[in-house]
Amino acid sequence: MTRAFIFPGQGSQAVGMGKALSEASPAARQVFEEVDAALGQNLSQLMFEGPSDELTLTANAQPALMAASLAVLRTLEAERGLDLARDAAFVAGHSLGEYSALAAAGTFSISDAARLLRIRGEAMQRAVAPGVGAMAALLGPDLATARDIAEEAAQGMVCDVANDNGAGQVVLSGHREAVERAMALAQGRGVRRAVLLNVSAPFHCALMAPAAEAMRRALAEVTMRAPVVPVYANVTAGPLTEPDAIRDALVSQVTGTVRWAESVAAMAEAGVDRFHELGAGKVLTGLVKRIAPNATAGAVGTPDDVAAYN
Repeated sequence: MTRAFIFPGQGSQAVGMGKALSEASPAARQVFEEVDAALGQNLSQLMFEGPSDELTLTANAQPALMAASLAVLRTLEAERGLDLARDAAFVAGHSLGEYSALAAAGTFSISDAARLLRIRGEAMQRAVAPGVGAMAALLGPDLATARDIAEEAAQGMVCDVANDNGAGQVVLSGHREAVERAMALAQGRGVRRAVLLNVSAPFHCALMAPAAEAMRRALAEVTMRAPVVPVYANVTAGPLTEPDAIRDALVSQVTGTVRWAESVAAMAEAGVDRFHELGAGKVLTGLVKRIAPNATAGAVGTPDDVAAYN
């Protein structure tokens, strides 16, 4: 069996995530304490108790999701003998989950990952004034059709493909007016539904350029090591092992497309037949099952999930 470990992105957060694991696992508790100390904030209490609207804020959700994922990883290491260098062929994460994957693989410390994600979340929020941008999910089209719709809708504004999630789910991002135009154009083009997303900013599009520059500066100041296993990068849909290439990919990722469908398909083509989603929720597990139906996929986020891991 050839395994890949994958890490969820924004939208998977929920009040209570990590709480049961923290209560059951000293290794998980240590992760939450490390993140709290790095941020100078009781983020774990916010994760465990809410309120939901505060947890959902981009600057909180991003490091919180990383903390939940790394708490699961450390628990698997302590209780189930997981050794990522031995047991994994690749790691990958969706958007902010790429930082979780890199922390798991030893490129960043958990503390540095938490601080970088705080900077990333705040920079993304500042990049575009409230109400200017929007994101919409198109359900049904292939990537080429979604790109054509986005280009036609732009009309001098920004309308980019933000996420190619696979299984006919493509997310557009940009100026609100252009995204709404794209939703209207999508009718009759093989799009079953076009859904405006409840997000605080238009992520992964050209409007995020100020946030990309902020991440360029932040990443230049952080110690990065070669990962113990290759990390599939969102923007290349291919494996990276060199810190300089990883740094460049993380900067490009802020404005670039999350090529999740291509990444999963490439890992499956490279021999991965089992995907483990570590952290909050099961969003990526569902996507993997549709992108790579011959592989098995499962989520690990609770003490029961850890006990059932094999």
